[in-house]
Amino acid sequence: MRSRGRILLLLAVLVFFIISAAVLYEAGMARLEHRPRSLLESLEWSVETLSTTGYGRDNHWDTPAMMILVISVQLAGMLIVPLVLFLFVLPYIAERFEERLPRDADRSLREHVVVYHYGPAVEGLLQKLSAQNIPTLVAETDEARTREVLERKQKVVFSRSDEDILDVCGLEHARAIVANGRDEENAGITLRARQTGFRREIFAFVEDPTHRKAIELAGATSAYTPRHIIAAALAAHASNVLSPRMPGLEAIEGLERREMRVPAESPVAGLTLAAAGIGARTGAIVVGQWTSSRLETRCAGDMLIGGGSVLEIIGDSESLDRAAGVIGGRYLRQSGPFLVAGFGEVGRKVHELLEDAGEEVRVVERIPVEHVDVVGDVLDPAILERAGIAQSRGIILALDSDDSTLFATVIARDVAPDVPLIARVNHARNVANIHRAGADYALSISDVSGDMLYARLVGRSARGRDENRRVMRLAAPRWAGRTLRELPIREQGCSAVALERNGSIVSRLTPDLRYEAGDALWICGTAEAVHRITAAP
Repeated sequence: MRSRGRILLLLAVLVFFIISAAVLYEAGMARLEHRPRSLLESLEWSVETLSTTGYGRDNHWDTPAMMILVISVQLAGMLIVPLVLFLFVLPYIAERFEERLPRDADRSLREHVVVYHYGPAVEGLLQKLSAQNIPTLVAETDEARTREVLERKQKVVFSRSDEDILDVCGLEHARAIVANGRDEENAGITLRARQTGFRREIFAFVEDPTHRKAIELAGATSAYTPRHIIAAALAAHASNVLSPRMPGLEAIEGLERREMRVPAESPVAGLTLAAAGIGARTGAIVVGQWTSSRLETRCAGDMLIGGGSVLEIIGDSESLDRAAGVIGGRYLRQSGPFLVAGFGEVGRKVHELLEDAGEEVRVVERIPVEHVDVVGDVLDPAILERAGIAQSRGIILALDSDDSTLFATVIARDVAPDVPLIARVNHARNVANIHRAGADYALSISDVSGDMLYARLVGRSARGRDENRRVMRLAAPRWAGRTLRELPIREQGCSAVALERNGSIVSRLTPDLRYEAGDALWICGTAEAVHRITAAP
């Protein structure tokens, strides 16, 4: 309607001006120049003048009044052309383009999740819901972001105003709202949703932790701080104190767990675990392999050992040393400070959590503020060396930009090839590139918040992570007479680390070792995996 009104007004003004100029020109040429012109000839002159295309036979006038008339019409034409362009043509084109943006929800949508504002925090959630065929609808008030969402083949609805956005979302049929705007926007959306009678769940992301209570008072079911959540995940991965790697192992005297990076040139890189023969040759047990933030716990004989991966190995000190010789690698450090690069919201929270756990922490940041130990750019190798990266237990990149994180990963890996490198990532799509650059562990806000909200929306507990393992004692009389090779342990993602027999511990296990009546196995795995083993025949 707006564009139609503009076009009609434009046509009316142009027709009026052209006819008026033609009539004046016809009269002027007859009375002042004494060279009469027909109305049609005068219209031709008027159009040529206003469009600035030039003249035919009329290009000279003798009387001052006629010259003034011609100059006036020429100036009017010079003004009208850009005015028509900016006031009519460009708005018309923009409006025609805007109308391609969805302005109302698909009427077939039912039990859908409305996501207010697209961004890193909801990327993973949308992917997980789509994989489960749970309908979603992104509600946007930003044109550029709406087009970005459309390019991702995601259902989206656009409105220019936050006041109207909920009216076009099919809210009466929605199962939940996820608010991902600024804190004040999320509070406004939550209040408006409740005022319209929406009684189902509303989840809100919060930038400032002090706003959580206020947003929940506005009507949100729960409010989350994604930056604090990812900070907690990064700190937990770094620290054995915050997240014990293998509780229960301390009950077996003489055994310890170590991590070892497999060099690219290692003789076992690219071999299967069976072909490498680490267990048979050394007595140490490989219980896990970290590759690209994923822990492989099914350490069966066909597991490929990747160059650059980190192996988790359990054994006594002599067995572990023999394993290090076979692998050709070095143990990852278990002491020294953690180096935190970047002291924004995520970096500050990581620092706080590690220090509260009693860990030693050093901070590198460009700005000299409290708790910053080394002032400088983390992208400068000299700064990393001055911060003691080679002696650190690990470096945690908590930078705001994925591009900076990628570059810092390359630099840090070059300066300290053996130091564990943990990276915070914004967009899930950048995780693979940061791994290729050398990160051992990279976690995106999208993955963390997506896992958490997905569990809430589908009414399930968050799925246990494979790294949440423990060592448990398991006695199974029905196994008597069977060898370790025949027991359903590796295929369930667990590892046998020791055998208890007649009150003594056998730590050097071989596939042909036979389980006897009265024995007990010490098994490493998640509670869920161990339960599967006990349920197996």
